[in-house]
Amino acid sequence: MNLKSQYASITMTQEIFHSNTPLPLESGDSLPEFDMSYTTYGQLNPEKSNVIWVIHALTGDSNVSEWWNGLVGEDKFFDPADHFIICANLLGSCYGSTQPFSVNPKSGNPYYYDFPQMTSRDLAQGLERLRVHLKIDSIHTLIGGSLGGQVGLEWAYMLGGKLKNAVILASTSKTRPWVIGFNETQRMAIESDCTWGELNETAGQKGLETARAIAMLTYRHPLDLAAKQVDCENELDNYRASSYLRYQGKKLANRFNALSYWTLTKTMDSHDLGRNRGGLTEALSKIEANVLAIGVDTDLLFLPEESQFISQHVKKGTYKEITATAGHDAFLIEYEQLSYILKSFYLQQKN
Repeated sequence: MNLKSQYASITMTQEIFHSNTPLPLESGDSLPEFDMSYTTYGQLNPEKSNVIWVIHALTGDSNVSEWWNGLVGEDKFFDPADHFIICANLLGSCYGSTQPFSVNPKSGNPYYYDFPQMTSRDLAQGLERLRVHLKIDSIHTLIGGSLGGQVGLEWAYMLGGKLKNAVILASTSKTRPWVIGFNETQRMAIESDCTWGELNETAGQKGLETARAIAMLTYRHPLDLAAKQVDCENELDNYRASSYLRYQGKKLANRFNALSYWTLTKTMDSHDLGRNRGGLTEALSKIEANVLAIGVDTDLLFLPEESQFISQHVKKGTYKEITATAGHDAFLIEYEQLSYILKSFYLQQKN
C-alpha cells in the first residue's frame, strides 16, 4: 500500500512483510511464520547510503513521524527529503506485526497466552529478516530509545560492518533488577484483573491501566511531577497526580492490549547483550559501528551511567547527556537537545 504524505514530493508507505521461514527464538521455541508492519518515508538515494532505521519503544508503533515529530519529518533533523527513513512495528506489539492475538498457524487459533517468549535478540533477528527482504545492504544510522535501544544494540552487534552509526537513547546493555522489579509489579497488576486469562482482546484491560500508571512513575522524575501536578494547598483528596496517572492508564488501555504489554515487558527483562557472548564488555567491544549513547540526567529507569558504560566499552563510542526535568521520557520530547547532539555527533565523524 503506497500512501502520499501531505507533502507531494515526499512518499510515505505502510506495508506488511510476511515471512514463511520459521524464526528460531532464544527460548528454543520458534515463530513458524510472522508478519511485520513497517513504514517508510522518502526514497533511497542512488548510492543507497541514506537509510535511517528507527526502532520504537515499548508501546510505540511504526508511525515515527507521529510520535517523534520533533525529530522526523519535513524540515526536521531526519528529513524524508534527504533520508530514507524506516520504522517497523516490533514483533509482539499490536500494531500490525505478529503478536498474541495473531493466529498460530499450527493450531489455527489465536496464540493468546501461548505466544512464545521473545527476547530483544529475537526482535533484532526479526528486523534483520526485514532488512534482507528490503535488500538494504547498509544502514547509515540505527536509532532507538529504551526498549528500542536494547533491540538496537542487539542488532548493531549482528550487523557488523553493514551499520555505520548506532544511536542508543536512555537504554542499557543489560536490564537491571530495579527495572525487572518495576516490570513485575506491572504484570502483577495485570494478573489481578479478574478478566485475565479470558480468550478475548480486552482481557486484563483494567489491570493494564494500573500497570501503565506504575510505569509512568518510572518515566517521570519526582521533581517533574511536583512542578506539573500542583494541588491547591487545602486539597484533601482528588489530587492532580492521581487523576494524571488514571488518565494515562486509560489512555494506553484504549490503544494497546495487556497481552502485548505482558510480552514486551518480559522482552525488556530478558535483555542481556553479553549472554552467550563472553559477557557485556566482550560483546560491546565487537560492535563495529560508531556508537552514540545518550543518557538523561534525571532518568530513574535506565540510569545515565548505563549509557556511559555502553560508550566506554564499544570500539568507537561517544556519550552525551540530555538535561531535563522530565526523566526517562525526555528522549521523546527534548527535540532541540537531541538535534544538537546528533549534529555534533555527525560532524565528529567527518573530522
